This record gives sequence, C-alpha cells and structure tokens, in this order.
Amino acid sequence: MAALRLLASALGRGSPPAAQGLALSQGCARRFATSPRPRAKFYTDPVEMVKDISDGATIMVGGFGLCGIPENLIAALLRTGVKDLQVVSSNVGVEDFGLGLLMASRQIRRIVCSYVGENTLCESQYLAGELELELTPQGTLAERIRAGGAGVPAFYTPTGYGTLVQEGGAPIRYTPDGHRAIISQPREVREFQGDHFLLERAIRADFALVKGWKADRAGNVVFRGSARNFNVPMCKAADVTAVEVEEIGVPPGSSGDVGYRRNAFTQRWEAFAAGLQLSSLGGLCSSRELRL
Repeated sequence: MAALRLLASALGRGSPPAAQGLALSQGCARRFATSPRPRAKFYTDPVEMVKDISDGATIMVGGFGLCGIPENLIAALLRTGVKDLQVVSSNVGVEDFGLGLLMASRQIRRIVCSYVGENTLCESQYLAGELELELTPQGTLAERIRAGGAGVPAFYTPTGYGTLVQEGGAPIRYTPDGHRAIISQPREVREFQGDHFLLERAIRADFALVKGWKADRAGNVVFRGSARNFNVPMCKAADVTAVEVEEIGVPPGSSGDVGYRRNAFTQRWEAFAAGLQLSSLGGLCSSRELRL
C-alpha cells in the first residue's frame, strides 16, 4: 500500500492533472484518466478535405459503383489534379460518373476492385497497358478491408481456391503490345479439417473517401441504405478518412436502415458542408484523421 501511494505521488508530481495515469481511491488504484479531445472543426470546401492527397497515394473509395459514393470528394480530386493514384473500391462505376471521371483524366494508376461492370474506359485502358487492375472476389475484398481496420495482417478463406486467385498468373498490367507485364502471385494454401484455404492479406490505405448520411458535432456518423456497403469498414482502414455527409449537427438516430460509426477512438474532426476529419487514438479505429 505504501508503494502504491508513493507511485501515485510520483505520477502526480511528474504529470499534469489531465494526463495522470493512476488515481487512488480508498487506498487502491482505481482508474485511468485520458486527456480531453479537441472539438470538431468544420469546412465549407471539399477541396480542402482532399488537397493533401499527394501523387501516388493509396485511397479507398466507398459505395458500390453509382450508389452511396462520395461524388463531391471524387469531384474535388478531379480539381486538385493529383496523379498516379492507387484506388481500392468495390467497382469502378461508369465512364462519366464516380471513379470513371478520374479514369478519364488519367489520374488513376492502379485499381483493386471486385467488379469492372459497364466501364468501357477501364477496359480499354487496362488492355492498352495504361492501367493496373487487380480483381478480387467481392467478399474477400470486403474482409481484406475490414481486417486492415482491425489490425489483422492476413486471414484464410476458401474463396478462390483452385482458380487463378490461388494459383497466380492473372494479368494485372499488360504491355502496350499485349504481353503480361505484371501478374498476380500465388497464394499460400493450408488445409483445415479437410478443406483448403488460401491466405489473403489485409488492405490499408493512406486515405479513405466515404459517404455517410448524418453526423453530429461529436463526430458520430450514420450510414443509411446503400451507403452502408463498403463505407463503414473503410472508415477504419485508412490513415486519414474523409466522410461526405448530407447533414451535420443532427444527433444520429437508430433504426433498421442505419448503421453507426461512433467517434469513440478519435481526437480531431474537421468538416465541410458534407464532411469531417478524424484523428485516432488507435484501438478499434485505425485512422489518424477523419474528415466530414
């Protein structure tokens, strides 16, 4: 007991009150204290939210092609002119909307996605050797993103066993004359209870651009309807997360059509009329910054 009191006394002399680690109550260590978080800071210009995305950055873009995508943040990237982006998204949209706009301006160097769909511009750039394309099964892509946010470096899945996903050799980039310049690599395979599983690695990004419905002044975000797809896990899987929302200042509600991303592990938020920026303490949320 004397040692505990001596330790508490030393902590009290060496740290300011907001940073004290141990507090004594009735002769025993009772709790840990944390420093107060900064208040949210709001913006009015979406370009300000993405202007520090530099050439060659890896970004995640939420939504599903045309549904629940952060279209204003994508348009802001178009205005900044950033180049050589590596993009992780469920699919690439169409030629004149969503990620297709960044393809048309040739700002994307590599895409990791699960679906190309009707984007003929993506097809033509890929076959001409102007774009790197890594196709990943959709469920696997979602779990790779979720694992990146949870701090899990890799996981085993049966999806893709016995295909080019497992065997390797799928073309990621062609040369201009049609030869394979970059190919996918074989996956490690293990057997569990008689079934085969391949090892997939988690994905993290420098930035994530996602679409939410509402956010309050404390930094809690509500995702509604189609915007609940890849947006929620991407919030945790990037160093900086920019969230485009429709309303700010409305306390999030709860119903069967909404999902939360609570500001439980964040230090700083910044926002424009449709978005915020978050800094993380670590833990479950891996972003350094979150912008709305």
